[in-house]
Amino acid sequence: IAATQPSTNWHLKENAKDHHTSKFSSKELIVRRGQAFIVTFNGIEQPEQNLTFIAETGPNPSKLAKTQATFGISSTASKESWSAVLQSTSSNSVSISISSPSNAVIGRYKLSVRSTSSGSSSPASLGTFVLLFNPWSSDDDVFMPNKAECEEYVLEEFGIIFAGNKNHINSFGWNFAQFQGDILNICLSMLDRSLNYRQDPATDVSHRNDPKYLGRVLSAMVNANDDQGVLLGNWSGNYDGGKSPSSWTGSAEILQNWKKSGFKPVRYGQCWVFAAVLTTVLRCLGIPTRTITNFSSAHDADGNLRVDEFYDASGNHLDRAADSIWNFHVWNESWFSRSDLDPSYSGWQVLDATPQEESGGIYQCGPASRNAIKEGEVDLDYDCPFVFAEVNADCMYWNYDPTTGKKTLMYSESTVIGQFISTKAVGRDDRVDVTNYYKYEEGSTKERDIFKKARKKLGLEDKFDPTAPTPQEIDQKPDIAGKFKVAGPLDIGKDLNLILVLANLQSDAKTVHINMTAWSTVYTRRPVNEIWKDSISVTLSPKEEKQFPIKLPYAGYQQQLTTDNMIQVTALCHVEGGIQVLVQRDITLDNPAIDVQVLGEAKVNKEVDVEVIFTNPIDTEVMDCVLQVEGNDLLRGVLEIDVPPLKASETSSTKFKLIPFQTGPKHLLVNFSCDKFADIKTFKTVNVID
Repeated sequence: IAATQPSTNWHLKENAKDHHTSKFSSKELIVRRGQAFIVTFNGIEQPEQNLTFIAETGPNPSKLAKTQATFGISSTASKESWSAVLQSTSSNSVSISISSPSNAVIGRYKLSVRSTSSGSSSPASLGTFVLLFNPWSSDDDVFMPNKAECEEYVLEEFGIIFAGNKNHINSFGWNFAQFQGDILNICLSMLDRSLNYRQDPATDVSHRNDPKYLGRVLSAMVNANDDQGVLLGNWSGNYDGGKSPSSWTGSAEILQNWKKSGFKPVRYGQCWVFAAVLTTVLRCLGIPTRTITNFSSAHDADGNLRVDEFYDASGNHLDRAADSIWNFHVWNESWFSRSDLDPSYSGWQVLDATPQEESGGIYQCGPASRNAIKEGEVDLDYDCPFVFAEVNADCMYWNYDPTTGKKTLMYSESTVIGQFISTKAVGRDDRVDVTNYYKYEEGSTKERDIFKKARKKLGLEDKFDPTAPTPQEIDQKPDIAGKFKVAGPLDIGKDLNLILVLANLQSDAKTVHINMTAWSTVYTRRPVNEIWKDSISVTLSPKEEKQFPIKLPYAGYQQQLTTDNMIQVTALCHVEGGIQVLVQRDITLDNPAIDVQVLGEAKVNKEVDVEVIFTNPIDTEVMDCVLQVEGNDLLRGVLEIDVPPLKASETSSTKFKLIPFQTGPKHLLVNFSCDKFADIKTFKTVNVID
């Protein structure tokens, strides 16, 4: 073709602008499928009609597997196949517009050229480029017609994740960082480390045109189970040997640590960390993705759309069932069409990278169509029964006697699971409730009909379930009602004041023996440490309501708390001559606040000071204070600053410098930890000007 190797001008800036890939900081061309890009070659001495281009990806490219394409110059671009259209020529350079089909395999391609006239001369390499999904192209499976949604769900690197519990929703910022450093390369190498690739590389690569295939594979790769994936889960409350899941502020550090260690799983993750990393990978590859938080989320281990919880006579929540009800659970939704199903099931698809139950023999979950979940179509691919249960399962609360193994139903609930399903608003930092996209209104006949339909499809209606309560057990009515009320602030460092309210529903007096406990838990409501227990006996006059104040002093719970700052209080009420009544409440305590101030104007390439202020709210010294800061385009990597110990009520001011390197609104994420308070988080929007 030429005496020397041809040189290639990839027109990086112009192509990146056209393909919405300007945020990547790569020296390599990154483009989206189904859309043309311009390349100029110098040093080609052939007439352009004699040129044949070869684009290929994967370890053994083939035309049959659609991982190799050969194409000459044509007069117009093709929609169905790879094509090249001549833009301009000069003495020894030629500019070509290359188009890929909108269902092309994504990944890193080699581009080469050979001359048709010089027989079988070996092709000359022109270099490599990366091809991604294209949500801006109407022919792509991931096409998202709303441009503001494309900006948020593909291009936005800052997210807000919701946590806490249904009575007390809180949130924190996250840096998805999908365009930073070598994150794209790490995402591509993640695909090459999957079990599917290891078993059959050529077939795996040939499926990489399909978002539902990639979503499922990546939901397995983000957790370490089965495949030495990215993150090792840990829900024990003890995070020695790694970083506590609540201490991360972004995905980049996790993905870079995974690569640096030679792809050993990073310690440790919990659901929002798995979901945030999966968001990073999918947004990076061009699949619109968001995080979703479900409050009172069911983990139905045995697939019967029912969650069983067990309590002993003292009111202790027993960790004996495989089922559980998490205070919250975070998963993902990704946007793409379902060519394998009816078109009505396209749109948002649930993916979940948290290793909870095996699917197809490995820990992966989804894509489950959100529309299918709402309509109870639990027989559709993939993992719809599990996701349906997460938002719809019925709950059964049992009293269990460990000595005899006897269990007695205390009560059942059908409206408690799946509440305040939340995600970040498009273009704003607000919470948006998406519960009504997952199910019909709780308590409506439509919602119960869908639940029955799902049970029927799973074959649960016809088969006898020896573990299920009898209709008599379900219909039994308690003599008393109870609830815990919060009296005062829910702040760590302050005593926790509650009121147990009991009401006699009958017109005769009732004697009640009450066993109360308080345990610290992780957010999955798994009990970790006992904080307090007490027993009282009371007589309630007919229709009488009584209040019993409860005080849990800070000194009594401080040592027992996990980094989730959660406490479960229960009162098991044994009513003489009646059925037992369980009263319980999950409490999330708030950390003290930290304040972040940018001192002066933030300008590109100019130093600006930032001050972080923290006041110790308790009457003892806090030690081992560490400040962790990150923010794209504001600083590189994660900044860690040791802060001196703080005496009771003392305020600390920590200053550090930023040198912003991009204009626009940027997010600074701050995490402060010490021996008494874990992972106090905040974020600050910094407007960087020229």
